[in-house]
Amino acid sequence: MSAHDDLAVFRSSRFQALLARTRDVLEKRDGALSGMFTLKDLDAEEAQHVRGFLGREPGSRPDQVKVHLEHLDTVVRDGYGLGLLELFDALGDPVRFRSQARREAEDLRERILAPALASPLHDQPWFRSWLEHRDTRSAITQRVTAKDTESLAHAVQVLEAVDAHGSLATGSGTAPLLLQNLAVDATGDTKALNNRTALSRLVLPALAARRGTTRPDDKDAEENRALWEENDVVQDDLASRVLVLNLPAEGPVLGAWMTEAADHGVPLQVTLHQLVRFPPVPTARVIHVCENPAVLRKAAEELGAASAPLICTEGWPSAAFHRIASAAVTAGARLRYHGDFDWAGVHIAERILARYGAEPWRMSAADYLGHVPTESRELRGTERATPWDPALREAMRERGTVLFEESVGSVLVGDLGAR
Repeated sequence: MSAHDDLAVFRSSRFQALLARTRDVLEKRDGALSGMFTLKDLDAEEAQHVRGFLGREPGSRPDQVKVHLEHLDTVVRDGYGLGLLELFDALGDPVRFRSQARREAEDLRERILAPALASPLHDQPWFRSWLEHRDTRSAITQRVTAKDTESLAHAVQVLEAVDAHGSLATGSGTAPLLLQNLAVDATGDTKALNNRTALSRLVLPALAARRGTTRPDDKDAEENRALWEENDVVQDDLASRVLVLNLPAEGPVLGAWMTEAADHGVPLQVTLHQLVRFPPVPTARVIHVCENPAVLRKAAEELGAASAPLICTEGWPSAAFHRIASAAVTAGARLRYHGDFDWAGVHIAERILARYGAEPWRMSAADYLGHVPTESRELRGTERATPWDPALREAMRERGTVLFEESVGSVLVGDLGAR
């Protein structure tokens, strides 16, 4: 019989178990036709066909057949003019030797890593720290398995663009990067860096390493948005805003608006676009920062122009907040921060205190314990450190209760009126 006569028999279900196990053994042994294996859990018809094909008599276990690779190769070669390896080739599914697969995977890994290793960012500790992190290594292994040679290269391209843009520009008028432009430049897809995409999952931990902050929670869209903005990347420079009260500033247009609003004790919403177009220089020496706009509203209503200068982050700090906070600190101001006593709130506090050398404003364990209600919302989410007062973390863990900032609004407004 010729080499390719009637191979249809090997495509039938009766030989699928035999061929599958044979392939597995050949791949593990790099094609060596030595040794044996046992086919198990065969039904009566499968076992009969395999024994008949091999010329074997039934053994003590009717659902099992012992197969010697050399004998199987001889049977196939005598019956079809093909060896076992040639048979798999003819069936259109060549055997891939384990050593060959390892070499191919290693070569592919080198190709995937090449853009990162060749990047000028590789000289920077934060980049190497991200690249060598176990989660990044795991993601690269997934890219190898998927034969994806583009994702890591795209991530490196995004990071190079962010780093070339530099840290948040204070007073320079440098426009932020737009997220969709970054995505298009790297991939051609405006949505490639949207929250929880494969590419954003690669890039965001690197941005956290660049800022020296903890790796982001993949499910927390607000935290991820804030991390982008801390790296001066925004979705919309008009949507990124910061709320201020009594924050006079030097500079044309926006500086004049801020000063006039302060003269009248009127809250002012400032956009990132305005901050970039007309960079102000705040003149206050001490600036309080709160998280909840209810506190700023209360200060405006009760104190008006008599209130101390106040900036509100309105949750996670925006790029607009970072612009104005950076400008203030560069001009010599000292920031004092207060926020919610929940894990997200102390995380925000930790970031602002570390980044700007800000002081905690009534954010101690004593402040928490002195005002926390006996019944309130349960603390949830990832526990965070409170390095400015380690006792605060312990107190919050023990009480397990949230203390929202607006609950102590009267105390905070009292501080603002006593400047």
